[in-house]
Parts: sequence; structure tokens; C-alpha cells
Amino acid sequence: MRKTFISTMAVAGASALVLAGCSSSDEGKVADDTTAGASGGDGTSEVITVGFAQTGAESGWRSANTESMQNAFSEDNGFDLVFNAADNDPAAQISAVRNFINQGVDAIVIAPVVEDGWDDVLQEAKDAGIPVVLEDRTVSASDDLYESWVGLDFHAEGVKAGEWAAEEFGDTPTNMVVLEGTTGSAPANERAAGFDEAIAGTAIETIDSQTGDFTRDGGKSVMEGYIANYGLDGIDLVYAHNDDMGLGAIEAIEAAGGTPGEDIKIVTIDAVKDGMQALVDGKINYIVECNPMLGELAAQIVKDVLAGTEVEKTYYVEDQTFTQEQAAEVIDERPY
Repeated sequence: MRKTFISTMAVAGASALVLAGCSSSDEGKVADDTTAGASGGDGTSEVITVGFAQTGAESGWRSANTESMQNAFSEDNGFDLVFNAADNDPAAQISAVRNFINQGVDAIVIAPVVEDGWDDVLQEAKDAGIPVVLEDRTVSASDDLYESWVGLDFHAEGVKAGEWAAEEFGDTPTNMVVLEGTTGSAPANERAAGFDEAIAGTAIETIDSQTGDFTRDGGKSVMEGYIANYGLDGIDLVYAHNDDMGLGAIEAIEAAGGTPGEDIKIVTIDAVKDGMQALVDGKINYIVECNPMLGELAAQIVKDVLAGTEVEKTYYVEDQTFTQEQAAEVIDERPY
């Protein structure tokens, strides 16, 4: 599968839609500001009706992603957005997509809660002549059932987090607990696999791993259980699949009388504002970015597809990594 890489800075602004930069092979691009018709891209200025099936509002990252999508698919940009948040319920999300099909929208954008179970409804959309674009998360269904996907390389994010852990702890025996994302979701699966790959052969031992469902409350609850089972002294490292769960772990550690970032080191993924502030404050030790500002790119892909312009099947946005010092330098300038 061909992969087009887009720089983080390119995602941050509308000027990214020209997509001049950062393809690893220079094979694919999103065309410049194409205006599509409402039904199949006839070149008119008709409003494009788009159904967007979001996972929910489980985290600061998700809220920023929703805002990005709503801003991009705005009336000013020629869209009528029909929005649904599934509260992390896969069945509810599939039902929402079927409703979009029944409404006869021009295109559907999906951030899938989980990877599996999409074959039937995606086939229904294809049979109805409604193109589907995926954003953020991936599906296990055949890629001929959707037009394109734009998002982040979750496996690479896990690798980056694991490389930091391997370098930080080296050959030192280390007890690690993991706060997993939503079970069955692409980021949870791939961030786990990437991290495990990076720490293979080190003295880091995963003593427990449970889902916190990408929520702050979930991370806090699971971490409270870890502390009850192993004690503060029995845990050296927390790997959280997102910032919100890491922030919940901080609350649990502090409530137990510990000092997060010192007594127990924490590495997370996302780089949302609250997580970055915790990194600046020394409560988190390292963050791998997962940029939520995908709306402008997703909107341009929809316009291109409806206009009949060829698009790449996959668009990866590159992520940064942050130490405490690096976070302090950029936190005031970040849009999320």
C-alpha cells in the first residue's frame, strides 16, 4: 500500500491542503481547493452533505479532533455536516453510518471505534454510490470499500515511546504497567505492538496491562488498582496509550502519596494541552505526539473524491516527540 506522509506543521493550517511537502515517495497528493458538486462532483457550487461518524468525546484529543472536523466541514467551506458521536459504542456507530446512507448524504467520513465489523455497512455505502473516507482510525475491511484514509502511524508512535523507555531504563530491571486504549481499536492494538517491539530484549517487564478506554477516569481507576496490587514501590514505569489516561494515573499516584514523574515514570501518546503541561511540570516524562488536526485534509479528500480527482489510499501525518524542555518551548504556541 502506498503511503503519503504529511508534516505536522502542514496539518496545522489550511495552507496544508496544497500538500506540497513530505511524501516519502512523492506519489500522492490532495489536489488544490477543488470544489465538488453535491452529487458526484459536477463542478457546481452546490453544498456537499457529509455524514461524520465520530467515536465519541472520550479525551482531550478527541475533542480537538472533533473541533477540527467541524471547522473544516463548515458551511463557509461548502459543506452541510451531519455529525454523530457514538460514545465509543461500535454498534451505535454502525447504525449512525446506516442512517447517513438512508439520508442519501454525498459522502461519509468515519473515525472507527474499533477495526472489525465494518464490511457489511461499508459495502452498503458502496452499493449506494456514497464514497467513504476514514480519518484517524483504521478498519480491517477490504480497502476497496473506502476511498482513502488520513491519520497517524500508531505503530510508529508506539515504537517511539518504547525507544524512549528502552533508552531511559536500559538494562535496569523495570516493572511496567500499561494503560491500554479501547479494546479492539487500531491505536490500542498498534501502539501496544510498536512499544513491545521497541523494548524487546530489555529488562523492562510488563507486570500488568488493562484498558482505561482512553479516558482520564478510566486511567485513574485502573492505576488505583495497580497501586493497590503492587504498591508505589512495585511500579517503576507507566505506559499510557494516551495523555488522558496518563493524567488519570497522575491523580491516582498523587492520591496514594507518590510523586508522578519521579517515583513512577510516565510515558504517554497524544501531546494535548493538559498532557504537555503535565510534561512541563515534570509529572509526565515523555510524550509522543498524535496530531488531531485532520479536518482540513479530510475535507479536501472528500472534495477531490467527489470531483473525480485521484487520491491516495493512505495519508500518514508525521508526529513529533517531546521531552520536558521541548514541551516548555512550544506549549504556548500549540493550537490544541
